[in-house]
Amino acid sequence: MSTPGDRIREAREKMSWTQEQLADKAQISKGFLSDVENNKRNVSADNALKIADALGFSLDYLMRGEQVKQESARGPVSIPAELSRAAEELGLTYSETLTLLDAHEAVVARRSTKVRKHRTVDDWKNLHKAIKGAYENASKTRR
Repeated sequence: MSTPGDRIREAREKMSWTQEQLADKAQISKGFLSDVENNKRNVSADNALKIADALGFSLDYLMRGEQVKQESARGPVSIPAELSRAAEELGLTYSETLTLLDAHEAVVARRSTKVRKHRTVDDWKNLHKAIKGAYENASKTRR
């Protein structure tokens, strides 16, 4: 089973980019990228988003290898006011806020038969806590 590092390396090589070129585009260090590609380090949500954006991939594909139907170009991002407020209260970066929004959209897409619920500030905070907890647990089990 391929890992996020394997998918990053494969995509980078398909684009004929060096590690240095991808690292520059993603605004990460070349050493960190090398460690991720060689499965020596896990990639944080913030860095995964930077790499996915640089490669033009979805987070779902990068992290799980799942193809997600994407529009040819992502339109302007609309961050709900409640998410913006929650992000401010949690001290999230813009990139972390987008990651949370993308995670929410991925969950909603999987439950497309359900009516979309209006999310409150507390709903967004709880989603952030759940994702952070799941990511930390996954990182612990890999050690």
